[in-house]
Amino acid sequence: MANPLGIHARPAALIAKLAARAEGKVWLIKEDEIIDAVSIIDILTLGCAKGSEVTLQVENHLDNAVFTEIAELIEQGIHE
Repeated sequence: MANPLGIHARPAALIAKLAARAEGKVWLIKEDEIIDAVSIIDILTLGCAKGSEVTLQVENHLDNAVFTEIAELIEQGIHE
């Protein structure tokens, strides 16, 4: 996680909005926790501070564009 503030409410909302466009499920994984990326609350419960390592996974290969958008958003520090 490159964002200096980690994933807080605004970044969580951006991720959830992108994940909601997917046809299948989108998950964020931190250590042994797997959450539905459509849920802002679930994203916030991961507690992703700067430097946290998260894995993004999509259920449907047709959602590769959504995967790429979310991954780039996270890698670029969520524009903050």
